[in-house]
Amino acid sequence: MTQLTEHSAPLSSAAALERGRAATFTSAVLRGAFAAGLGLGAIAVLVMAMWITSPFPDSGAGGALRIAAGLWLLGHGVELVRPDTLSGTPAPIGVVPLLLMGLPAWLAYRAARDALEPDEGRPQLTGLGAVCTVSGGYLLVGASAVLYVGDGALTAHPLRAALTLPVLTVLSAAAGAWTAHGCPRLPLPQGLPGAVRRALARTFWAPAGRRRVAVAGRSGAAACLLLVGGGALLVGASLVWHGDPAHTSFVQLAGDWSGRVAVLLLGLALVPNAAVWGAAYGLGPGFALGTTATATPLGVVGTPALPSFPLLAAVPDGPGAPLNWAAAGVPAVAGLAVAWFTVRVAAPPFALREEAWSARGTALTAALGGVVCAGLTAVLAGLAGGPLGSGRLAAFGPVWWLTGAAALAWTVALGVPAALLLRLWRLRERRPKDLPTAEPLLATGAGERTATATTTGAGSGGAESGAPEGAWWRAPWRRPAGRRGAGAAAPGPRAASEGGEAIGGLDILDALDVAEAGAGAGAGGTTGAGAGGTSGTGGTSGAGGTGGTGGTGAGAKEAFDPGFEPYDFLPAESWHERGAREARWAAFKEASGGLMADFPATPGPLTPGPLTPGPLTPEPPSLRKGGSDTDENPGGTTP
Repeated sequence: MTQLTEHSAPLSSAAALERGRAATFTSAVLRGAFAAGLGLGAIAVLVMAMWITSPFPDSGAGGALRIAAGLWLLGHGVELVRPDTLSGTPAPIGVVPLLLMGLPAWLAYRAARDALEPDEGRPQLTGLGAVCTVSGGYLLVGASAVLYVGDGALTAHPLRAALTLPVLTVLSAAAGAWTAHGCPRLPLPQGLPGAVRRALARTFWAPAGRRRVAVAGRSGAAACLLLVGGGALLVGASLVWHGDPAHTSFVQLAGDWSGRVAVLLLGLALVPNAAVWGAAYGLGPGFALGTTATATPLGVVGTPALPSFPLLAAVPDGPGAPLNWAAAGVPAVAGLAVAWFTVRVAAPPFALREEAWSARGTALTAALGGVVCAGLTAVLAGLAGGPLGSGRLAAFGPVWWLTGAAALAWTVALGVPAALLLRLWRLRERRPKDLPTAEPLLATGAGERTATATTTGAGSGGAESGAPEGAWWRAPWRRPAGRRGAGAAAPGPRAASEGGEAIGGLDILDALDVAEAGAGAGAGGTTGAGAGGTSGTGGTSGAGGTGGTGGTGAGAKEAFDPGFEPYDFLPAESWHERGAREARWAAFKEASGGLMADFPATPGPLTPGPLTPGPLTPEPPSLRKGGSDTDENPGGTTP
């Protein structure tokens, strides 16, 4: 009993897993069948609407539905046959409306992509499983449609339908599965010989090769789109030029408005085909107008067999004129597009020569882009043409291999040289523009600047600074004494410290100006106010000493040194010295314009009052800002 209980859980989980897989496969098959039914239903709605509004329907609702199924198969590239003709010979219809082909391709793509979306509680399909199941459900509906149209006005050969119908379905489903997996890099085919696999692994499947292939694919696709767009422009211009024949053909095909709507819808579905025909016309080979005529820019050769249709009325007739030759501008633009899309990656704007691709790599990539453009153009030319009947109408449209060869010749012949020239232009040597030369800093020396030394005395109350007169950015207390007001107080004298340290009444910027003036050990002179650089260097200073005209001393050299620190020669005690405080206070008073009261900079002792508890206790020297435990004066009094 215990063994049965232990094995019950794995058995139930395995059964649940199998049921989940079956449900996933069933869901994917139903997605494919639903996609096919949706496309078939969309075409059936349009056909039934035309049948209902037609004043003289040729058949019943069953015949209209068979025509809708036949058009749906034609959109997949299946060649239809019209058995009921005036001659009694079945007439094939192989011109596939490219706009009609886009609907089933998009539906199959969406079905495969949605089948690979993760669903909670169910196992996820692999990419191959999704393609097989979705395509299987889609092809079931397609086989039913082939059997259904067997007795209609448009029939499909079962064997030909079995060869052509799965192609579009499988390719669209594979594209959807590839997109659902994040567009991964495809592996090398296993059936290739070893030498071929190694060569591909070194070239196209290498990282640099994959990038070049991607660039070539983008450039080739862009060139193909430009070819088709240029062809559509040619067709539109020709329709405007041949407006009267096109209008006459449109009116003759249908007399009532429902028939004209049907002709208009068919013309819209064939517009992409006409654009491809125009691209083939611009490339040079042109397109066939039956088995006995070909339309090229040089003229129409042979006798065309044109049925009455508005788009066919735009076909030029007679020998080609210079206006027809201008169609060659379409492939020229496509070749330049290959060069542009290649060089924009190979040599971006303002790129260095070392960062850009080599000339050989750029040329090979442009040539590969031309190959891609030629391949896409050949495929579109093969899909856009086909038979429209028997006899002379058995060949209509461009010849795919001629169109592809012409596209290859145009894009390679123009794209490769244009890519090399554009690369050379972008990698040219660029010279910087002439910039205005900045004014050099004024370096003061012995012969450039002469500063009048500061004359100090023990009882004098003024000092003369050696700062430049045009120093407008200075604060008032940093200006020269000669430019201050009459009532401004000059910095007081500073006592010389022991060991030759110069301590004067000048502030930092004044000391720097004196240092720039070349203060130092002059010829027979002594330095004043610490001028000349570091403390105690360059001379001695005393009361009443006069600094002479300085040369380029040690202080001037240190002033221009990047590591020079001006605070090295100005001690912190000089900032809080009594004379410096009085000078700053006088400058503040001068700048206020008489708004400040006239009271001393250093407050005196306060008189005890009712709110004052008693006389203030003098602050110990050790607690003063910038002071020290040992006063500079041996007597302990403030100098």
